[in-house]
Amino acid sequence: MDVLGENRVQEAAAKIPQLPAARWHLVGRLQGNKAARALELFESIHSVASAELANRLDRLAAGRSSPYPIYLQVDVDGDESKAGFSPVSLQTELPRLASLANLELRGLMTIGRMVDSPEAARPTFAALRELAGRLRSREYGLGDGLSMGMSDDFEVAVEEGATVLRIGRALFGARPPA
Repeated sequence: MDVLGENRVQEAAAKIPQLPAARWHLVGRLQGNKAARALELFESIHSVASAELANRLDRLAAGRSSPYPIYLQVDVDGDESKAGFSPVSLQTELPRLASLANLELRGLMTIGRMVDSPEAARPTFAALRELAGRLRSREYGLGDGLSMGMSDDFEVAVEEGATVLRIGRALFGARPPA
């Protein structure tokens, strides 16, 4: 078994002991008050959506043997219902974020548009790929990871350069209602 993702810290705490051979990544929104627990449970966090959260994780990761890997979440569509850095704010913040000694900037993450066809999500994925290319050319130490694409649109995300996919529903079925 390789890498599994989970959206919620509290659900991962129950699942991880059942699959001890798996490596776990947090792919859902992270509240600051759950950051310490997330560092304990997950090998990586894909949803670092603000400089404040990055700073908190950096402080909490102090003393580790190696920097903790994260993906910076970007709202490339300017969708107010999504969390994440705007492309402009990320360009401004990236030099400082790259200087956080206890974090490794593995790459960028985005959530595709809620659309009727996978092809309609392509502009979101292309925008993240293009943004990542521009930022990497400035040598801020941003890794080459692109965490994007879910069950309904992962083929398009792969065509646009995704290196990490979030396809839980396609593999395990829909999440039971809360």
